[in-house]
Order: sequence, then C-alpha cells, then structure tokens
Amino acid sequence: MGESGEQSFFKEFVGQRFSFLQNYSRFIKPDKPLPSWSSSDVNEFIASDPVHGPTLKTTREAVNFAITGSILGAASTAGISWKYSKSVHGTGLALAAGAVFGWTFGHEVANHWFQLYRLDTAAAQGKFMEWLERKAQGRA
Repeated sequence: MGESGEQSFFKEFVGQRFSFLQNYSRFIKPDKPLPSWSSSDVNEFIASDPVHGPTLKTTREAVNFAITGSILGAASTAGISWKYSKSVHGTGLALAAGAVFGWTFGHEVANHWFQLYRLDTAAAQGKFMEWLERKAQGRA
C-alpha cells in the first residue's frame, strides 16, 4: 500500500516538473516521422499563424545570440588555454567547454533581450510541428 502511494506521488511530481513535454508528446515517437523542413517552411508558418508565428520568429532570432555566444566562448577560452598551457588536448577541452558556456550565456542574454520568458515558445514550436504534419498530409 505504501509503495503505490509513493509511486503515484513520484509520478505526479515528475509530471508537474516535465509538463512541457506534453507539447511534444505526439512528436517524440510518431507512427510516421515528420518530413524535413526548410527555412521557407518556417517562414510560411510564421506568415500563416498570427498567434504562434511571431513567437516562433522571435525564438529563431534568439538562436543567433546563442550561436554568437558559443563562438565567442569557444574562441576566448581556447585562446586563453593555448596562451597559458600550450597543450593541444587542454585547448580542445577548453574549446568545448567555452562553446557550451558561451551557448548558455548567449541563450540567457537572448532570453532577456527578447523577453522570451513572457512567451510560450514550446507551444509555438508544437504548433509548427502540427502545421508541418498537416502540410505533409496535404491538409495545410
């Protein structure tokens, strides 16, 4: 009796923490995989959906901040590592770590710059995937 109560509590706890996965539940293991898409498909969705289109556009613009942060972080940490250690493997590790840290920092900057915390970006991406699915079936 105690185990089932603990299991239901754990399931509820995890369900609350990962509720954002419900936006993607249909797309995680679909019966038929989604077709690949291009920037023109994304732009077509942005133009066709007045609610979720601008959110998806803003989210795509925010990625540029993260990419820039990743490049700057990788270059700066690798440069400093090479300057002080002259170790190839240490510089490679610094390059990888700098890229991850720079991506994270760039994403945070974008989050505040574009005020992504006010938008439901997961829902916009889910709506895009639904739209892409309908388009692939010829219903869009």
